[in-house]
Amino acid sequence: MDFTSNFAALAPQAATRLGQEMDRNGFAVLPDFLSAAQLRQAQDQVLGEVDRRPSEFFALHGIESMDGTVLGGLGASSAFRQLLADLYRTAAGKPADDEERIFPVIRCLQGQSGRRESHFYHFDGSVVTALVPLFIPEGDSDCGHLISFANIRPVRRSVLANVVEKAVLHNRLSQKLTAFAVQRQLLKPMTIKLVPGNVYLFWGYCSLHANDWCAPHRLRATALYHFGDPHRDSALGRLLLGSDKRRAKLDYNGLRRAAPR
Repeated sequence: MDFTSNFAALAPQAATRLGQEMDRNGFAVLPDFLSAAQLRQAQDQVLGEVDRRPSEFFALHGIESMDGTVLGGLGASSAFRQLLADLYRTAAGKPADDEERIFPVIRCLQGQSGRRESHFYHFDGSVVTALVPLFIPEGDSDCGHLISFANIRPVRRSVLANVVEKAVLHNRLSQKLTAFAVQRQLLKPMTIKLVPGNVYLFWGYCSLHANDWCAPHRLRATALYHFGDPHRDSALGRLLLGSDKRRAKLDYNGLRRAAPR
């Protein structure tokens, strides 16, 4: 799938404008980024996966799990990588590693297992996150919109500081307390209402975020594209971070591990 025309619509220096919006508002939007045909193909891909996993949460990790699909094509797009790399430079103050790839993830919430994945507050491991909604339930509640405490920390120079912050905030007790405080309006994050086909950009590393509840009988599906690991060159970072990739049996670059000979 060729995305040249999608990115051709962006104005020159788009990354500068988008980065400023992300700083100021907590996110930026590329409205109607996917064409109707591209969105339909992406939705069909997700529905094919849903048919194999009825009524349960699932996630697909890595570009190789999306070979030959529109979502995989976006993750492999050089123009998309350039945009995310330009955004990373503005936030981290340094260029991205030439070898770093976009790490895509498809998340589908449905059933009771999907509900348990909601209000799971976390910082991303990569600086830039692009979120592409595919299926978002309609209505005023239980729609799985994005919840964010936007830009509450900088990009850490120290990998140890990042590890400590994640240890404090990513455990189940902290997440339950945060969810309780949000539900009682003791904490008031921003809610970003998602529209399928748009692309939402935010500083995932700097923003504590989660999805809102999604009713068990409804489907919420998104594609996430992560880029810009500021601790990529740290041996400690490789050892302690990247748990999602390890659980998916992927290497640090998000690729399938070679089978031992």
